Amino acid sequence: MRAISHTAARRWWEWQAKQPSKPIPMPKSKATYTDGFVIPVPTKKLAAYRRIARAASRIWCEYGAIDYKECVGDDLQAKFGVPFKKLAGAKSGETVVFSWITYKSRAHRDRVNAKIMKDPRIAAMCGPKDAPFDPQRMAYGGFKILVSS
Repeated sequence: MRAISHTAARRWWEWQAKQPSKPIPMPKSKATYTDGFVIPVPTKKLAAYRRIARAASRIWCEYGAIDYKECVGDDLQAKFGVPFKKLAGAKSGETVVFSWITYKSRAHRDRVNAKIMKDPRIAAMCGPKDAPFDPQRMAYGGFKILVSS
């Protein structure tokens, strides 16, 4: 493969920027609703959090969630806006977990979560003594998906 010069690459990008934009057809997602979470988690308890999250993801998907993601902070030193650590109220020795679960609709989310709340496996994971984070500090909300690609 032949390398191109910086000048050639710049010219191509300039040419590309002048082209009329055309929407790229994307497959339509089945999801229209998402539950989102922002959770400060002590870094020393991250392994325990991961074990619980893995088990929870299997249960949520078993009951019909379309997607389940748990992401741990990596680049949290934002130069603009509100940094996630500040938003989450993370203290020294804590990181931030950003999570979301997607559903077909809000009604679908409500049906899945009703089953989740009755599942003894979830209850067994959520004992206050064993929790790898303080649930009172978790931010949670349901969101209609505005853009999906």
